[in-house]
Amino acid sequence: MSKKYVYMFSEGNASMRNLLGGKGANLAEMTNIGLPVPQGFTITTEACTKYYEDGKTISDDIVAEIYEAIAKTEKIAGKKFGDPENPFLVSVRSGARASMPGMMDTILNLGINDVAVEAVAKRTNNPRFAYDSYRRFIQMFSDVVMCIEKSKFEAILDAAKEAKGVQMDTELDADDLKNVVVKYKELYKKEMGVDFPQDAKVQLMEAVKAVFRSWDNPRAIVYRRLNDIPSSWGTAVNVQSMVFGNMGDDCGTGVAFTRDPATGEKRLFGEYLMNAQGEDVVAGIRTPQPISSLENTMPEVYKQFVNIAKTLEDHYADMQDMEFTIEGGKLYMLQTRNGKRTAPAALRIAVDLVKEGKLTKEQAIMKVEPGQLDSLLHPQFDAASLKAAKPVAKGLPASPGAAAGKLYFTAEDAIAASGRGEKVILARQETSPEDIEGMHVSEGILTARGGMTSHAAVVARGMGTCCVAGCGEVVIDEEKKTMTLSDGRVLTEGQEISLDGSTGNVYAEYVKTVEAQVTGDFGTVMGWADEIRKLKVYTNADTPKDAEQAVKFGAEGVGLCRTEHMFFAEDRIAAMREMIVSKTVEQREKALAKLLPMQREDFKGIYKAMEGKSVTIRFLDPPLHEFLPTDPEDIKALANEMVMPYEELVATIEGLHEFNPMMGHRGCRLAVTYPEIAAMQTRAVIEAAIEVKQECGYDIVPEIMIPLVGEVKELKYVKDIVVKTAEEVMKEKGVTLKYMVGTMIEIPRAAITADEIAQEAEFFSFGTNDLTQMTFGFSRDDAGKFLEDYYSKKIYESDPFQRLDQKGVGQLVKMAVKLGKQTRPDIKLGICGEHGGDPSSVIFCHNAGLNYVSCSPFRVPIARLAAAHAVVLEKQQ
Repeated sequence: MSKKYVYMFSEGNASMRNLLGGKGANLAEMTNIGLPVPQGFTITTEACTKYYEDGKTISDDIVAEIYEAIAKTEKIAGKKFGDPENPFLVSVRSGARASMPGMMDTILNLGINDVAVEAVAKRTNNPRFAYDSYRRFIQMFSDVVMCIEKSKFEAILDAAKEAKGVQMDTELDADDLKNVVVKYKELYKKEMGVDFPQDAKVQLMEAVKAVFRSWDNPRAIVYRRLNDIPSSWGTAVNVQSMVFGNMGDDCGTGVAFTRDPATGEKRLFGEYLMNAQGEDVVAGIRTPQPISSLENTMPEVYKQFVNIAKTLEDHYADMQDMEFTIEGGKLYMLQTRNGKRTAPAALRIAVDLVKEGKLTKEQAIMKVEPGQLDSLLHPQFDAASLKAAKPVAKGLPASPGAAAGKLYFTAEDAIAASGRGEKVILARQETSPEDIEGMHVSEGILTARGGMTSHAAVVARGMGTCCVAGCGEVVIDEEKKTMTLSDGRVLTEGQEISLDGSTGNVYAEYVKTVEAQVTGDFGTVMGWADEIRKLKVYTNADTPKDAEQAVKFGAEGVGLCRTEHMFFAEDRIAAMREMIVSKTVEQREKALAKLLPMQREDFKGIYKAMEGKSVTIRFLDPPLHEFLPTDPEDIKALANEMVMPYEELVATIEGLHEFNPMMGHRGCRLAVTYPEIAAMQTRAVIEAAIEVKQECGYDIVPEIMIPLVGEVKELKYVKDIVVKTAEEVMKEKGVTLKYMVGTMIEIPRAAITADEIAQEAEFFSFGTNDLTQMTFGFSRDDAGKFLEDYYSKKIYESDPFQRLDQKGVGQLVKMAVKLGKQTRPDIKLGICGEHGGDPSSVIFCHNAGLNYVSCSPFRVPIARLAAAHAVVLEKQQ
């Protein structure tokens, strides 16, 4: 039996979402439960996929099915397509399986032509309505199908209103609109070189192709990437009998939600327009009325609509977003779907639906998207202040939240300003590890270069700091301490600016911010998620403050404490530099002795903040040159401190410079060359754990993570130093302490030889940032230069540094899990890269058999909810 590509609404149901798309499946379902739906048919998502496979053509068998479905729909409507006496008009709409509001295209009034328009005028006794419908169709068809700029048609309509001295489209009469139609057709012929198509079947096939094409328009591609929707899904096309809301004063159209999408309150929320078509409501051409006032205008229709809204919400057990049209006083339902909602509304609706007995806790948590929670966890702009503000530039929304403060261009100036009690925005060409302290004291970070996974973006997300990255619309001159806007205005140091890390907007003024509120519903949903999930959720935290924040958000441990960030602080960078440029082991040990008490206090602070929970400390990872000065004056100052010739220090710094630092002398390689670094760090870890146990009574089991291992022998070499030092410390203190030594799996070779590495490692933590770089063979910081080309050409669908590449990097993770367990069945397995807070990656980690994910403090609730989703999805499958 040949494959079926077209289904009448009466042939489908809600379970056929993947084939019919969300809109088509819901139209079928509404038909099945007896709601007043204008009838029609759905061309499946598989037809869309085939359209692309066949070189953007619709095959003859699908064309035949479409014509057969048109004939059936004509019979139901009692009208004929293209008929000069009783013409049948349809709407053509997209409908992917995942809701993509506003991303794809719609065509209304299809089937109207020079002959049909007269028939419509005669049958409705309303020539104005007929010509209004025709001019709308010409404009939509020309814009959506033929890509003629909409503004050219709007100019003709505006000229007609101006000539008549009126403001509104509705003030133009039939003769005015006839004239507009003539001019629209003239414009079409001028642009396309042919007359506007009069054959209804030609119009239909061109419109269907246009909807298929719109699956690949730029805004749809970006939306899919942001919402993890594969391009292989395709969109369905819904062809539906037209009902007209613009036929007179007993007609109208509207959009409504069964609950308030902003707050979640249980009340009908929406708006409608009398004597209008659907696009008028969303286009904002006229001011709509609140749905409640329909009760006064058309009480019977309102009562029917309220009943239908209740029926639909009960049927789908979720808040519904509905589109309706009233024609001649009769109500028709054009669409229903699960409504988009804000994070607070999502939480309230989920909790209320459980209270109302409509959902179980497991079903309710699936109504809240983990990524939505981000907006609840960061400061936001005060709504009234934001409304009055005007953006002056736009960059990438790299780390969510809002920030307002004074503009500074160096980390040093930011630190000094913060010390004076100022709120700071740090603006840089791009940030580097040396800027860490300046970043830490800033309310927000703005960079002119770099992408969503640049140093600034990654560190800012980890800190929960607002960041707008890659803002190419501004010129940042760090030497002159100025920022030039595209309109030529120059902002100088100390001027007030504001950043919106959720939209990428930059404001050249102070916009008031408010702390985000975590409501009771938030705690309730998180509690349900914790009951359901199996994965533990840890945090990446380098300071006690980060650790405390993460605990407030529900973190169960620290999965990554990066020790290098601690060495950039002003009171220790000198000792660190002294250690790096030392020529002998004795000189190095002398410098390390200065760092030991500082490092020990760092670890004590984190242990205390975590109150006995698991803490994994990664030993020094970056190449040493990152800690050294580059400015000649700073080098001179360091040479004086070190009592060594300036030229010798310059030669030492140049000698440490690396051509490819990512793959250079870093990670465990540092400890192989300089074992005394690993010895100092081990002593700090063990001494801190003993002291906190004695002071607070916490039973701490330190987890020491050795980074960048690719060969079991190098791991064993460093582990031997750790064990020897740990035993010495415990002997000195007269205390026995359990501790673990593990490694970060971030080199493909480590994943492939994980059975050998597990002989020495008691835990694996997958460092997926570097594992992704090493596997793909491109740098996270440079990939932003070309990834946009890869998205537009459909080579990649998402940024592999933000969403785990499950086919490549994911397979290495699975391989390492399997091999590691073969050698050590009780091995502890986690992930600590940026992906630990990405919902789809968390679900992968659950399925791959990991014990925990670790992410930045501000992504802990997201990971908790995603881990619960993973359990529910596993049961559903």
